[in-house]
Amino acid sequence: MRASDAERERIAELLREAVAEGRLDMDEFDQRLETTYKARTHGELEPLVQDLPAPGSAVAPVGSSAPAPLRGSAANWPARIGGNATSKGAFALWGGFNRKGRWTVGRMFTAFAMWGGGEIDLREANFEGRETVIRCVTIMGGIHVTAPPELNVDVRGIGIMGGFGEGSNEEGEPAPDAPYVRITGFALMGGVGVDRKRTKAERRRLKEGKEAKEAELEARRRRGLEGPDSGAAGGRKEL
Repeated sequence: MRASDAERERIAELLREAVAEGRLDMDEFDQRLETTYKARTHGELEPLVQDLPAPGSAVAPVGSSAPAPLRGSAANWPARIGGNATSKGAFALWGGFNRKGRWTVGRMFTAFAMWGGGEIDLREANFEGRETVIRCVTIMGGIHVTAPPELNVDVRGIGIMGGFGEGSNEEGEPAPDAPYVRITGFALMGGVGVDRKRTKAERRRLKEGKEAKEAELEARRRRGLEGPDSGAAGGRKEL
């Protein structure tokens, strides 16, 4: 079966992600990338990614119209929805609480902090249902919620002699298949803040991917300068 430009580009993207994750060194990356753009059939493309499994999911067949697997905080949203909740609430009085890492958020999650504080991190969390309501109530305390930019988040709280709202937002668009999370409640002489940002590992992966792509473009530019045209030009000069 003949391969299309879109299929070649999808394999190239998988290779870029692999070098960013440390699965390939730059020399092997350059070799596979060159083979990718020269490939004419699926049989030539498939061996280039057979030894590069995506974390948590299989690499899509070359002939599939599905996009390349996602990584990091946005990876495989449908697989992160469902299952039993590991936490449906949190409480802090003259102290603190945190929910972060791999945990499953209940459909209704209630957090309360009085003369204390709490942290709710959704960047690596799973969700009991596709729609989640997080109620944050704080009295002379604070609650901080962190969500990935790809998550659908709606903030609707009230601040009374305090604040309830969004803080920093990293660049990114909510994914259509990501859960919908409504953050509501009130803050009395305290604060509830919602930040949208990626984990350090995700930011590092994106940076490495960008650097790999820039290195690829520079290598292709150099190969173009040293290609057949330059050789022909050199030959004419000698003649």
